[in-house]
Parts: sequence; C-alpha cells; structure tokens
Amino acid sequence: MKSILSQLKTAVSEALIKAFGEDLKDTDPLVVPASNPKFGDYQSNVALSLTKTLKKNPREIAQSIIEALDIADLCENPTIAGPGFINFSLKPSYLATLLKEVQQSDRLAIEPAENPQKVIVDFSSPNIAKEMHVGHLRSTIIGDSIARILEFRGQDVLRLNHVGDWGTQFGMLITYLKEAYPDALTKADVLDIGDLVAFYKKAKVRFDEDEAFKEASRNQVVKLQSGDEESQKAWQLLCEQSRREFQKIYDILDIKLTERGESFYNPYLADVLTALDEVGLLEEDAGAQCVFLEGFKNKDGDRLPLIVQKSDGGFNYATTDLAAIRYRITEDQAKRIIYVTDSGQAGHFAQVFQVAERAGFLPDDVEVAHVPFGLVQGEDGKKLKTRAGDTIKLKDLLDEAVNRSRADLEKRLAEDERQETADFIEKVSQVVGIGAVKYADLSQNRTSNYIFSFDKMLALQGNTAPYMLYAYVRVQGVSRQGGIDLSTLTLPTDTPIILEEAAELTLAKHLLQLSEVLMSVEQDLMPNRLCEYLYDLSRKFNQFYEACPILKAEGDRRISRLILADTTARTLKLGLSLLGIEVLDRM
Repeated sequence: MKSILSQLKTAVSEALIKAFGEDLKDTDPLVVPASNPKFGDYQSNVALSLTKTLKKNPREIAQSIIEALDIADLCENPTIAGPGFINFSLKPSYLATLLKEVQQSDRLAIEPAENPQKVIVDFSSPNIAKEMHVGHLRSTIIGDSIARILEFRGQDVLRLNHVGDWGTQFGMLITYLKEAYPDALTKADVLDIGDLVAFYKKAKVRFDEDEAFKEASRNQVVKLQSGDEESQKAWQLLCEQSRREFQKIYDILDIKLTERGESFYNPYLADVLTALDEVGLLEEDAGAQCVFLEGFKNKDGDRLPLIVQKSDGGFNYATTDLAAIRYRITEDQAKRIIYVTDSGQAGHFAQVFQVAERAGFLPDDVEVAHVPFGLVQGEDGKKLKTRAGDTIKLKDLLDEAVNRSRADLEKRLAEDERQETADFIEKVSQVVGIGAVKYADLSQNRTSNYIFSFDKMLALQGNTAPYMLYAYVRVQGVSRQGGIDLSTLTLPTDTPIILEEAAELTLAKHLLQLSEVLMSVEQDLMPNRLCEYLYDLSRKFNQFYEACPILKAEGDRRISRLILADTTARTLKLGLSLLGIEVLDRM
C-alpha cells in the first residue's frame, strides 16, 4: 500500500502537469503533514513556490491545482488558506478502507523499498582487550535500530563490526604479558577480561615511561605484522577472549553483527598508497606520506594533510578506512555505507570521504554517510562515570537497569497484592530494563548529548519504553477480558470499519502514518522520529481507550474498535521491534 503522503504527492504532481503543462513535471509538490489539525491532515505550499515561475497570484495557482486534482476518493474538497496553502482533509471512508488493508497484512500494508540496495551499517566497534563501556552504548543501539529499519524496508543490509584488533596496543600488551603472565599468551581464558584490561593499563604506563619497553613493544608489533607464529597465536587468543565477552553484551541487547576488524584490511593497505600515488594525490611531508586536503587548514592557515603512512612506515586509521571503503564498494558491492560513531570523529570521516572521492574510490552512485551522536551524560551534566571517576562498564550499566526494573516490579506487585512466578518477574524485569535503556537513547535526537537517568527511563508515564509497553499490554488485557482472539477479527467485505468518534478518527489517521515515518528514518537515519511516532500512538490509543468503550460496544462498532485496538498493538510491536525492543503480554 502506497503511503497517504506518497499518494497525495503523486496527485498534486499530476495536477500541476494537467493545469500548467509538462514544464512542471519535475516540480516538488511540497506536500507535508499539516502543522495544525484545524487546517486538515496534509498541506501543500507549492502554489507559493510557483509565483515567480508562473507570474500569477499564489491563490489563483492554488485554485487551478485544486480544479485539476483527482482525489475525490481520498479527501474532502481541498481548501485554500492564507496566501495560497492547499489543505487536505482525509475522508473517514478512505481511512476505513486503508485500515482494513492494514489489518489483513502481515507487514501492516507497508510496502518495501522500490529499489533495494546493498547497504553496509558499520557500528559498535569496540577495541580488543578492553571491556565494552558506556561509550559503546549509543553506536551499538543506534546502529542496530538503523539496520533493523533498513532491513524491514527491504534493503540488503550487511552489519559490520569494525573492531579495533590491530596496532601498537597489541605489541604493548603482548610484551607486558610475556613478563607478567606468559600463560595468557599460550592458553585460552587463563585471565579474566577484567584482569586483561588491568594489565593493559599497566602496559600503557610502562610504554609511556620506559623507553626500552616502548622499543620492545614496537619490535613486537613488527613481529606480529610479519606473521611470527608465536605472536599470531598470542594475538588470536586475546581476540577470541574479547569476542566472547563482547558477545555476552550483544546477546543481552539482541544485536547481530558480522565482525570485520581493522586487521582484515591489512593486505589492502599498500594498494591504497599505490592508488593515491597513481592519481597524483600522494605527497611526502616530514617523512610521512600524505594527501593534502581541500578546505581544511590549521590555525596558521596552512593546508592540513591526511597522513596515510607514518614516517616509520606504519599505517593508521585513515589508511584502514580508505582500504575499507574500496573493499566495501568493489567486493561487497555496497551502494550506501553508513558509519555510526561519536560526533568527535566527524572531522576524520569528512577528510577520509574527501580523499576517497578525489582518488576515484567513491563512484557517484555510492553514498557514504557519517551518523554522529553526542555524549551520554550523568545527571550532573558531565560525561557519565562511576563515583570513583572511572568509565562505567556497559555490562554493569545493563545489570543495574534490570535490577532497578525488578525492584520497581516487585514494589508494584506488593502494592497490588499480586502473586507472580519467578520466571515472570525475571522476564518482565529483563524486557523492561533493557528496553528502557534502548528507548531512552533512541528517543533523543542522536546529535545531542543526553542525561542518563534510570528513574526517568523506567517511569510508567511520559516518553519511555514502559509507557509504550503498557499501551501494548492494555490491548492484550482487552483480549483476555473479552475472551477474544484478536487475530481472527473480521468484518464482512462490504462492512466498513466505523470511524465516527473524534478519538477513533485521530487514532486511525495516526496508525496510517507509520510508512511515512519509516521512509523518513530510512533517509535521514534519525530513529528518534520513530520513537516520537510510537509515543504519540500510545497517547492517542490511551485517549481512544478512555473515550470509546470497546467491550461494551455492540455489533460492528465493537468489532471496529477491537480492530483499532489490535492494529495499535501490532503497530507498537513492529515499531518497538525496529528499535530492538521486545513487548510483553503482561507487566
């Protein structure tokens, strides 16, 4: 089913050609949801945009468009407001027809993308030999939600985990472990991941303070890069241990990823330099191989270089990212590559993308996009840390969310004198706790910093996961109370869904906007748009639930209201699943 917005855009575009000729066939119809319900459901200001082109009064242009429109099945007669806005009000009969189509579809009648593409979403990307911390939360959750939405839209998505599994840190860590805990380099799991992190920190101190240790570490990196068997085995053991720890987090968050770390691109790094040299971009500066950037200058006004090979012959992040772009385009055949990292890396990606484009690595038909996000802050407005000032481990944060969710649930059960099984309590605590963390993050504009507050994210009121989950539970309660299997609800073919009350119409219109929202997120990669939609849906459903008795209604009206409730629940379930959040039948 085409979205209402798409249908109206097509209708206005056709009316423009009919009224003013083929010259306007590429004109944007400028149809958007109405900013205020009193002006209708949708509006277009295309008439105002054509005043100079057509040399006519915008209201006169608007009238000509209305006369050429063929939307009698969709809308009441369009009206003109102000200087020339065209307002559209949808017919209840049209809404009822669409809702029947939605109810009978496994996908809620949402069409997949017309021209699906191969899309790579690069997200999460923790470092080997380090524990995942709160800083990995946003990339992991935002990237997963974007991937889920693109997959639902029918795109061919490859989810890549570009882990930090190469470089100086491994030479440093292996050198230290040879002295402090040599068994860790030959046997699996002799160290806990926390101990490994502690050794890493000590190795870093030695590296910064001890020249001999620093030299030994660099030599160890050379041995690793040259394929030394002992070094390779030690490296693989460290990587495997970290992978298992990462997977525990991914299992809790229900994240699916294909690991392709920095080391994967090692065989392709020299080719990047060759290719840059062949197109005349490579220059030497202070012994390093660089590409000087256009539009980037230092504080003295000199051109800034992007270093692709250090003076000691080593490669860096930029080289790896350029190699990754080449591989993802030539081998993976990607047409859209999305990088989900913190906003602090915006400059790096702007530089890498510029060089890739100038070098010819990036064809015109391939889009690369950096999806930046802000910091997770404590309630003091500073970067979220433990009381001791350390970075919070992601596992600890998620455990705390589940524990607080369990405490809230047990308190409510005691107040209501309800008895529930241990399995019920554990399941609800897990779903609500993890869902609350995800939703609190995704509901923010990702480019902004946000305050992390367990109390706010676990609240049953407001724009929170528990509020959304409760709306879903409410529908399941109606089903249980009435002894009704909502999946079997049907109205006779010639009997429309009844939409007479204001709350029924408001809910129906909102239910039919999901397709538009998902297409918007697919383009601008802002999952908070979907969160806003689901929050508004929950509020509109609760208003409908209070204003329109469901089980006490009779005949076709009762079935119509049950269909509205069921469609709301299915929409919430789908929308939340695209955010990576599970639903519950009872809370």
